[in-house]
Amino acid sequence: MNRREFITLLGGAAVWPLVARAQQPDRMRRIGVLMSTAADDAEGQARIAAFLQELQELGWADARNVGIDIRWPAADYDRIRRHAAELVALAPDVILATGSSSVPPLLQASRCVPIVFTATADPVGIALAARDS
Repeated sequence: MNRREFITLLGGAAVWPLVARAQQPDRMRRIGVLMSTAADDAEGQARIAAFLQELQELGWADARNVGIDIRWPAADYDRIRRHAAELVALAPDVILATGSSSVPPLLQASRCVPIVFTATADPVGIALAARDS
């Protein structure tokens, strides 16, 4: 093998790790969900089903390109706090919270993870969000 062939071979070998890395799929995204109902609540199940269906229509499928961790603490504030801490510890990309009682424990557990919340009547009035000036 002459010098030119060796340099070509070496240069090609240096490119392979870059090609292999480029072909790796995107990292799995994570969504934490803190429901304000019990797991057997029909309305809560319907809301989760609608959420998962909409995600799938947008190209996101649980266990394929997104991991979804759902917690159902019902109305037990101690369980809400415990589940909020568990979800934050999983380092999700975003947390979906239902009900105004779910948001304060999440805010106490982390100010870094984005929190999207629903079913909250007056988020500014109960200090979950700031008024735009």
